Amino acid sequence: MQGLLLAGRYRLADPIGKGGMGRVWRAHDEVLHRAVAIKELTAALYVSESDQAVLLARTRAEARAAARINHSAVVTVHDVLDHDGRPWIVMELVEGRSLADAVKEDGRVEPREAARIGLWVLRALRAAHSAGVLHRDVKPGNVLLAQDGRVLLTDFGIAQIEGDTTITRTGEVVGSVDYLAPERVRGADPGPSADLWALGATLYTAVEGRSPFRRTTPLATMQAVVDEYPAEPRDAGPLAPVIAALLHKDPAGRPDAAEAEQLLAEAAEGRRPGAAQAYVPTGSLRYDTGSTSGGAGTGTGTRPVQTAAATPHSSTTPYPSGAGTPYPPVTATPYPPVTATSYPPVTAPPVRRRLRRLRTFALLVAFAAIVGASTFVALQQFGKDSPTGSGAASRTPSATPTDQDGQPGVPTDWERHNDPAGFTIYLPRGWQRSVSIDQDGLTQVDYSPDKGKHLVRVAVDTAPDFATSYEHMSNLNAQISGLKNYKQLSLRKALFRDLPGARWEYTWDALAKDPPHYFAAPYHAIDVGFMERDGTEYAIYASSPTADWATTRKQFDWILRSWQEGEVQQ
Repeated sequence: MQGLLLAGRYRLADPIGKGGMGRVWRAHDEVLHRAVAIKELTAALYVSESDQAVLLARTRAEARAAARINHSAVVTVHDVLDHDGRPWIVMELVEGRSLADAVKEDGRVEPREAARIGLWVLRALRAAHSAGVLHRDVKPGNVLLAQDGRVLLTDFGIAQIEGDTTITRTGEVVGSVDYLAPERVRGADPGPSADLWALGATLYTAVEGRSPFRRTTPLATMQAVVDEYPAEPRDAGPLAPVIAALLHKDPAGRPDAAEAEQLLAEAAEGRRPGAAQAYVPTGSLRYDTGSTSGGAGTGTGTRPVQTAAATPHSSTTPYPSGAGTPYPPVTATPYPPVTATSYPPVTAPPVRRRLRRLRTFALLVAFAAIVGASTFVALQQFGKDSPTGSGAASRTPSATPTDQDGQPGVPTDWERHNDPAGFTIYLPRGWQRSVSIDQDGLTQVDYSPDKGKHLVRVAVDTAPDFATSYEHMSNLNAQISGLKNYKQLSLRKALFRDLPGARWEYTWDALAKDPPHYFAAPYHAIDVGFMERDGTEYAIYASSPTADWATTRKQFDWILRSWQEGEVQQ
């Protein structure tokens, strides 16, 4: 698609970002002669008609939401155009990196610089809320740090506009799970304070180098958001009480945007905001270290435990959540802008290991039973439970392929899938694609002919939390040992095309009470993982009922032979 001319004026240059749902291109506006960014909705190519309608509505809502906000800290939307039956969003091009990339590359951000970043994100949110727009997906990946020192908030893809009819399915949770406010996890309608919670979690990630509530599964993460306190930050400095105030479990107990701006301005100047303490329980506190959620998916955070002398702060007047009450128009900022040159250069501290971020497994519902979740929450993106249309950019049958070493290929009637996540795979005709995870550098793509009863899963992790795939699989093996009749058949180090990796095979019994896409039957699975030379971890997984395993195992060998990093051209 490089060089493609859209709407007679925008010529695509090169991709500058991608995920399981879309891709962002650098492009040139040949009318105004300027560089722009164009967001392509690649997921619309692979979903059913009903899900495609939801995706298209969300894309148009994103453009409409961003266009309503006039603020220098919000990425400007220039145009929305239709091409190939899909909307494409033309945006301001920001040269720089995201806050998520900064944390990944530098380990963490110095507290005063993080406060400056938070100050501009908060100003963007105030402008959005004044325009009747809730962002609903504030996270490090959506905060852009421009090379000229600007901070911009982007990706209003799941924003909610006041007065619009909802385009979210009942019971569906949208947004990055570990940045969801507790009231959203509980299913309540969010207000502006939910965006402030996400800002608090984002600032915690910036200064500590890890997400405050990330656990080993999405369900365990949501349980931590609702029930647990994050580990006491060690590197937050003057920002620590501000983060604690923003992460108050009760939305009525958080500071409003104006007060949060004052607190962040003080922290950006290196002063510890004393007013923030009014939002934190007072009294003598001790920290109970260790496990904070039972069963699989348990994290290692710390939870403040009040002693007999400790009493919640009850004299402070609660602040309204702001639901239905728009903020007054944002006028001249009462605090002087904090520029990048106000602070000494941020030196990269020693990188500390982030909280481990693990792939999910086929039996997500079994994990929910282990961690004690009482209900199943739809975590899959945009209709995982329904067939999702064609799963490849190229699905034409091919002659039997061979690899560079002349290995036998796959059946001639299989189809090639050039996946947007950055790999190519051959599968039997009719297998359909869906995305089960796409956040923070981890993309997990599923292919199935029957809604997951027979499943092939490929995970691409550009920021793995383990040094080797064997270490990663050993950790996962410990997490799922509670599955009914779980049996490890093998777990060993293995090479994949001369790259260090691991191979893991196991069985378990799926339960009748588990919702789709799982079925009551003994199951068999195999997982092959390996580390590429650039540090990316790949995992190729297959599962099926044990009764069908002989066929699945033969297919898996063909799948491994066909798998390639990147796109295979005709």
